[in-house]
Amino acid sequence: MLGKIKEEQKQLRREVKEKTLGYILAALGLVAGLAWNEAIKGLIEVFFPNAGGSVSIKFLYAFVITTIIVIVSIYLLRWTEKKEEK
Repeated sequence: MLGKIKEEQKQLRREVKEKTLGYILAALGLVAGLAWNEAIKGLIEVFFPNAGGSVSIKFLYAFVITTIIVIVSIYLLRWTEKKEEK
């Protein structure tokens, strides 16, 4: 009985560490994403200096970024599924 409780404690600690690491990595990814967002917005201003924060340019940017993220997500999911099958 005591051995079972200790094993459950170890498993719980391991799960907490894994979740915490996942949240930290997600937060760092968000920070990197925000930095890239600012960089890309600056690049748009270089290529479209007279747009003046035009809504159409922002929607185009959002559409392109969304499309890229969807394609990368599909690729990563397929890659992960292939690794799990092996």
